Amino acid sequence: MTGSVPSGPGAGGSSGDGAHDAAPDTAHEDGALAELGYKPELKRTLGNFHTFAAGISYISILTGTFQLFYFGVSHGGPAYWWSWPLVFCGQLMVALCFCELACRYPVAGSIYNWAKQLGGPHVGWLGGWMMLTASMVSLAAVALAYQVTLPQISSWFQFIGDGTGKTDAAANAVLLGAVLIAFTTLINAFGVKLMARINSAGVAIELIAAVVLILLLAAHVTRGPATVLTDTFGKGQGESLGYLGAFLTASLASAYVMYGFDTASSLGEESKDPARNAPRAILRALVASFVIGGLILLFALLAVPDLHDERLSVDGLQYVVLATLGSTIGQIVLWCVVIAITVCELAVHTAAIRLAFAMARDNNLPASARLARVSPRFQTPVVPAVVIGVVGIVILLINIDQPQIFSVITSIAIIMIYLAYLMVTLPMLVQRLRGNWTVPKGSFSLGRFGLPVNVLAVLWGLAMSINLAWPRAAVYNATGPQHWYLRWGAFLFIGVVALGGFAYYWCVQRHRTGVLASHAAAGADSGDTAAPRP
Repeated sequence: MTGSVPSGPGAGGSSGDGAHDAAPDTAHEDGALAELGYKPELKRTLGNFHTFAAGISYISILTGTFQLFYFGVSHGGPAYWWSWPLVFCGQLMVALCFCELACRYPVAGSIYNWAKQLGGPHVGWLGGWMMLTASMVSLAAVALAYQVTLPQISSWFQFIGDGTGKTDAAANAVLLGAVLIAFTTLINAFGVKLMARINSAGVAIELIAAVVLILLLAAHVTRGPATVLTDTFGKGQGESLGYLGAFLTASLASAYVMYGFDTASSLGEESKDPARNAPRAILRALVASFVIGGLILLFALLAVPDLHDERLSVDGLQYVVLATLGSTIGQIVLWCVVIAITVCELAVHTAAIRLAFAMARDNNLPASARLARVSPRFQTPVVPAVVIGVVGIVILLINIDQPQIFSVITSIAIIMIYLAYLMVTLPMLVQRLRGNWTVPKGSFSLGRFGLPVNVLAVLWGLAMSINLAWPRAAVYNATGPQHWYLRWGAFLFIGVVALGGFAYYWCVQRHRTGVLASHAAAGADSGDTAAPRP
């Protein structure tokens, strides 16, 4: 789900994580935080590679491509590949807007705080609430990816039944997912430095594995791109929109992967020189994901022994790897996918914790004082780590008897993330049109391209949100009897979450909102969360 290839050699290199560089002056960074009304509490230990790794691990090229390749091919044929550069171009517009914001507001819970700064406390709360809800559902959704990969490595990982029973796969997925969530909960609770080390090591392995996979697939190419990238498998025939309708459905396979680059900026309070590193990390993560992921998808289509084998639309990239590279090399690649899933889950959990901490610090969640408490020993918010982990496991349990409903909920969660992004880019556009948006000298700036990029980001966000939410049976009612409430699940679920959540905020929480005294900067007014507009 993110920009440019990292300049450092890895998690342990002196130029990669900044561990051996001269200690940066944190006074300016803490001063910028104080201007927003907060005192520094989280430990600044993350360097350049760490922030890049946070963004690229959330996107997780191997996790997303291996989990969704089958969907794209089954609904759009090999020509669905063109949705990858399409989604990249749209998300790049959003990422460029985020780069300006990451430079100006290097603060935890980036989406929430950016929306608050640009649109006011009400818009900020709704954006944060949507993002937090979606993040907890995404935590459960990513955990299910273990079931897609581990049993294909060995049947030993099918702990429940033999996989042929009605609920064997679903129940086993919940078991494996719960173990993964418990692991990420413990790692996040023990501090950001441990999380960053594991995440950076995992990302380094994922990037190396992805490049090796590209080279191996390229060595087994059996057909040319001109044939593959124009093959639609006859999808869309007889439909009112023809292949366009099929392509828009298949494009969800790319849209479901290329997001989460904002995670690089959500760790702004724990990063060294975040105003400089966060924008770079966002762009590096997005561009690296686009290039590497696009090449994996392309060479997989060029190398698969039989392009029309129905297993391509069922087992996806797992089938391509095993059929093309053989079981030994294929299983090594699949183990690398397992590592990618693990660090992706770790990044999703980490981002959700920072978001919950940021909202709680403003007294904008129930039991905010507890959620915003930073462990004096580990210097990280422990309570949000545990609460979010427990909620993720509870959401997983739905998958045992209602896998179709779980699929609907996880699809909707991604729409909510796109909507949360829109709650940043749209108020930002309003500020630009009013002439209120200025970028400090020396900061990342789009200059005269800022307005057109911002307009494109908003249009893209609106268009993709509609495309994601469109009541397609293929997405929201793929199996079993057809139900109208599943087909229209996106509108119903998001309506309940948004309207119900905002009603609670309006009636209860907004009367309490304000930076908690224990988290307020010296001399700051803890009763006002609305910071000065740009």
